[in-house]
Amino acid sequence: MDFVKQRQWSSDFSTEALCTRILERHRDSVRVQKPHVAVANLVRIIEATLKLSNRQGFHATSLRDLAQASGLSMGGLYSYFDNKTTLLSMILGEVAITATEVLSDAPEPVVDDPATHLRWLIETHIRLTEVMQPWFVFAYMEAKSFPSAERRLVIDSEAATQEIFAGVLRRGVENGTFAIADIELTASLIKPLLQDWYVKRAKYRRRKTSIDQYIAAVSAFIEAAVGRTGGA
Repeated sequence: MDFVKQRQWSSDFSTEALCTRILERHRDSVRVQKPHVAVANLVRIIEATLKLSNRQGFHATSLRDLAQASGLSMGGLYSYFDNKTTLLSMILGEVAITATEVLSDAPEPVVDDPATHLRWLIETHIRLTEVMQPWFVFAYMEAKSFPSAERRLVIDSEAATQEIFAGVLRRGVENGTFAIADIELTASLIKPLLQDWYVKRAKYRRRKTSIDQYIAAVSAFIEAAVGRTGGA
Protein backbone atom coordinates (compact mmCIF):
# COMPACT_ATOMS: atom_id res chain seq x y z
CA MET A 1 0.00 0.00 0.00
CA ASP A 2 1.42 3.36 -0.98
CA PHE A 3 -1.48 5.78 -0.57
CA VAL A 4 0.11 7.88 2.16
CA LYS A 5 3.41 8.38 0.34
CA GLN A 6 1.55 10.01 -2.55
CA ARG A 7 0.77 13.02 -0.37
CA GLN A 8 3.11 15.99 -0.49
CA TRP A 9 3.72 15.91 3.25
CA SER A 10 6.56 18.40 3.45
CA SER A 11 4.66 21.17 1.66
CA ASP A 12 1.11 20.39 2.84
CA PHE A 13 2.11 20.46 6.50
CA SER A 14 5.04 22.86 6.57
CA THR A 15 4.95 25.52 9.28
CA GLU A 16 4.13 28.08 6.60
CA ALA A 17 1.17 26.04 5.32
CA LEU A 18 -0.12 25.47 8.85
CA CYS A 19 0.23 29.16 9.72
CA THR A 20 -1.63 30.07 6.54
CA ARG A 21 -4.55 27.98 7.79
CA ILE A 22 -4.29 29.53 11.24
CA LEU A 23 -4.51 32.97 9.68
CA GLU A 24 -7.59 31.97 7.70
CA ARG A 25 -9.31 30.77 10.87
CA HIS A 26 -8.28 33.80 12.94
CA ARG A 27 -8.53 36.52 10.30
CA ASP A 28 -10.89 38.59 12.48
CA SER A 29 -8.45 38.77 15.39
CA VAL A 30 -5.15 39.20 13.49
CA ARG A 31 -4.66 42.91 12.88
CA VAL A 32 -1.98 42.60 10.18
CA GLN A 33 -3.70 43.01 6.83
CA LYS A 34 -1.10 41.74 4.37
CA PRO A 35 -1.38 37.91 4.30
CA HIS A 36 2.25 37.27 3.33
CA VAL A 37 3.48 39.44 6.21
CA ALA A 38 1.02 37.92 8.66
CA VAL A 39 1.95 34.35 7.73
CA ALA A 40 5.70 35.04 7.85
CA ASN A 41 5.41 36.52 11.34
CA LEU A 42 3.11 33.75 12.55
CA VAL A 43 5.79 31.29 11.45
CA ARG A 44 8.35 33.16 13.54
CA ILE A 45 6.02 33.34 16.53
CA ILE A 46 4.96 29.71 16.49
CA GLU A 47 8.41 28.31 15.79
CA ALA A 48 9.72 30.36 18.73
CA THR A 49 6.84 29.17 20.92
CA LEU A 50 7.47 25.50 20.15
CA LYS A 51 11.23 25.83 20.75
CA LEU A 52 10.85 27.72 24.02
CA SER A 53 8.16 25.34 25.25
CA ASN A 54 10.38 22.36 24.52
CA ARG A 55 13.19 24.00 26.47
CA GLN A 56 11.39 25.52 29.47
CA GLY A 57 7.67 24.78 29.16
CA PHE A 58 4.88 26.94 27.78
CA HIS A 59 3.68 27.97 31.22
CA ALA A 60 7.12 29.36 32.11
CA THR A 61 7.50 31.17 28.79
CA SER A 62 6.63 34.87 28.98
CA LEU A 63 5.56 37.10 26.13
CA ARG A 64 8.83 38.95 26.62
CA ASP A 65 10.70 35.67 26.07
CA LEU A 66 8.63 35.06 22.97
CA ALA A 67 9.24 38.55 21.61
CA GLN A 68 12.99 38.14 22.01
CA ALA A 69 13.04 34.65 20.46
CA SER A 70 10.82 35.60 17.51
CA GLY A 71 12.48 38.95 16.81
CA LEU A 72 9.18 40.81 17.11
CA SER A 73 8.30 43.58 19.52
CA MET A 74 5.72 43.12 22.26
CA GLY A 75 3.40 45.33 20.24
CA GLY A 76 4.05 43.16 17.21
CA LEU A 77 2.98 40.07 19.13
CA TYR A 78 -0.26 41.73 20.18
CA SER A 79 -1.09 42.24 16.50
CA TYR A 80 -1.63 38.47 16.30
CA PHE A 81 -3.12 37.53 19.65
CA ASP A 82 -4.27 39.26 22.81
CA ASN A 83 -2.72 36.83 25.30
CA LYS A 84 -0.89 33.51 25.63
CA THR A 85 -4.14 31.57 25.87
CA THR A 86 -5.21 32.77 22.43
CA LEU A 87 -1.83 31.74 21.02
CA LEU A 88 -2.25 28.36 22.70
CA SER A 89 -5.68 27.94 21.13
CA MET A 90 -4.26 28.75 17.70
CA ILE A 91 -1.64 26.00 17.97
CA LEU A 92 -3.86 23.37 19.56
CA GLY A 93 -6.71 24.12 17.19
CA GLU A 94 -4.46 23.56 14.19
CA VAL A 95 -3.19 20.24 15.57
CA ALA A 96 -6.72 19.01 16.32
CA ILE A 97 -8.31 20.13 13.06
CA THR A 98 -5.46 18.89 10.87
CA ALA A 99 -5.38 15.47 12.53
CA THR A 100 -9.14 15.00 12.17
CA GLU A 101 -9.27 16.22 8.58
CA VAL A 102 -6.34 14.09 7.43
CA LEU A 103 -7.45 10.89 9.16
CA SER A 104 -10.99 11.34 7.86
CA ASP A 105 -9.83 11.69 4.26
CA ALA A 106 -8.96 8.12 3.29
CA PRO A 107 -9.31 7.34 -0.44
CA GLU A 108 -12.43 5.39 -1.38
CA PRO A 109 -10.59 2.16 -2.31
CA VAL A 110 -9.03 2.21 1.18
CA VAL A 111 -12.32 2.74 2.99
CA ASP A 112 -13.90 -0.23 1.21
CA ASP A 113 -11.76 -2.73 3.15
CA PRO A 114 -11.39 -2.41 6.97
CA ALA A 115 -7.97 -4.12 7.05
CA THR A 116 -6.57 -1.79 4.39
CA HIS A 117 -8.22 1.19 6.07
CA LEU A 118 -6.67 0.31 9.42
CA ARG A 119 -3.18 0.09 7.90
CA TRP A 120 -3.78 3.40 6.13
CA LEU A 121 -4.80 5.09 9.39
CA ILE A 122 -1.72 3.79 11.20
CA GLU A 123 0.66 4.94 8.48
CA THR A 124 -1.10 8.26 7.95
CA HIS A 125 -1.09 9.11 11.64
CA ILE A 126 2.59 8.28 12.08
CA ARG A 127 3.66 10.17 8.94
CA LEU A 128 1.55 13.19 9.89
CA THR A 129 3.12 13.36 13.34
CA GLU A 130 6.52 13.01 11.71
CA VAL A 131 6.14 16.19 9.66
CA MET A 132 4.33 18.01 12.51
CA GLN A 133 6.43 16.56 15.30
CA PRO A 134 7.05 19.78 17.31
CA TRP A 135 3.32 20.57 17.19
CA PHE A 136 2.23 17.15 18.42
CA VAL A 137 4.94 17.00 21.09
CA PHE A 138 3.80 20.42 22.33
CA ALA A 139 0.17 19.30 22.59
CA TYR A 140 1.13 16.06 24.35
CA MET A 141 3.80 17.31 26.76
CA GLU A 142 2.11 20.56 27.80
CA ALA A 143 -1.47 19.30 28.17
CA LYS A 144 -1.44 19.02 31.98
CA SER A 145 -0.63 22.71 32.40
CA PHE A 146 -3.20 24.01 29.89
CA PRO A 147 -6.22 26.01 31.06
CA SER A 148 -9.39 23.90 31.30
CA ALA A 149 -10.83 24.88 27.89
CA GLU A 150 -7.60 24.15 26.07
CA ARG A 151 -7.07 20.92 28.00
CA ARG A 152 -10.57 19.88 26.95
CA LEU A 153 -9.64 20.63 23.32
CA VAL A 154 -6.72 18.19 23.55
CA ILE A 155 -8.89 15.53 25.22
CA ASP A 156 -11.63 15.94 22.61
CA SER A 157 -9.09 15.74 19.79
CA GLU A 158 -7.69 12.48 21.16
CA ALA A 159 -11.22 11.12 21.55
CA ALA A 160 -12.00 12.06 17.93
CA THR A 161 -8.90 10.21 16.71
CA GLN A 162 -9.82 7.15 18.75
CA GLU A 163 -13.35 7.19 17.35
CA ILE A 164 -11.99 7.19 13.79
CA PHE A 165 -10.03 4.04 14.62
CA ALA A 166 -13.00 2.58 16.48
CA GLY A 167 -15.22 3.12 13.46
CA VAL A 168 -12.87 1.10 11.24
CA LEU A 169 -12.55 -1.64 13.86
CA ARG A 170 -16.34 -1.73 14.21
CA ARG A 171 -16.81 -2.24 10.49
CA GLY A 172 -14.15 -4.94 10.53
CA VAL A 173 -15.92 -6.80 13.30
CA GLU A 174 -19.25 -6.52 11.50
CA ASN A 175 -17.92 -8.06 8.28
CA GLY A 176 -15.78 -10.67 10.01
CA THR A 177 -12.39 -9.14 9.23
CA PHE A 178 -11.54 -8.50 12.89
CA ALA A 179 -12.30 -10.38 16.10
CA ILE A 180 -12.39 -7.89 18.99
CA ALA A 181 -14.23 -8.18 22.30
CA ASP A 182 -14.03 -4.46 23.25
CA ILE A 183 -13.75 -2.11 20.26
CA GLU A 184 -13.48 1.16 22.21
CA LEU A 185 -10.79 -0.19 24.52
CA THR A 186 -8.83 -1.56 21.57
CA ALA A 187 -8.99 1.82 19.81
CA SER A 188 -7.74 3.55 22.97
CA LEU A 189 -4.81 1.11 23.22
CA ILE A 190 -3.72 1.88 19.66
CA LYS A 191 -3.19 5.57 20.43
CA PRO A 192 -0.11 5.16 22.70
CA LEU A 193 1.63 3.12 20.01
CA LEU A 194 1.15 5.98 17.57
CA GLN A 195 2.24 8.60 20.11
CA ASP A 196 5.44 6.76 21.00
CA TRP A 197 6.98 7.62 17.64
CA TYR A 198 6.88 11.39 18.19
CA VAL A 199 7.12 11.52 22.00
CA LYS A 200 10.08 9.13 22.41
CA ARG A 201 11.93 9.92 19.22
CA ALA A 202 15.37 9.70 20.84
CA LYS A 203 14.78 6.06 21.76
CA TYR A 204 14.14 5.08 18.15
CA ARG A 205 16.97 7.23 16.88
CA ARG A 206 19.39 5.37 19.16
CA ARG A 207 18.04 2.07 17.85
CA LYS A 208 18.34 3.34 14.26
CA THR A 209 14.66 2.52 13.71
CA SER A 210 13.38 4.18 10.55
CA ILE A 211 9.86 5.48 10.18
CA ASP A 212 9.09 2.74 7.65
CA GLN A 213 10.28 0.09 10.10
CA TYR A 214 8.19 1.60 12.86
CA ILE A 215 5.07 1.74 10.70
CA ALA A 216 5.54 -1.88 9.64
CA ALA A 217 6.09 -3.07 13.21
CA VAL A 218 3.12 -1.19 14.66
CA SER A 219 0.87 -2.33 11.80
CA ALA A 220 1.86 -5.98 12.32
CA PHE A 221 1.41 -5.72 16.09
CA ILE A 222 -2.05 -4.15 15.81
CA GLU A 223 -3.22 -6.54 13.11
CA ALA A 224 -2.23 -9.48 15.30
CA ALA A 225 -4.04 -7.91 18.26
CA VAL A 226 -7.31 -7.36 16.39
CA GLY A 227 -7.32 -10.90 15.01
CA ARG A 228 -7.25 -9.93 11.37
CA THR A 229 -8.82 -12.73 9.33
CA GLY A 230 -8.88 -11.24 5.85
CA GLY A 231 -8.48 -8.16 3.72
CA ALA A 232 -5.94 -6.95 1.21
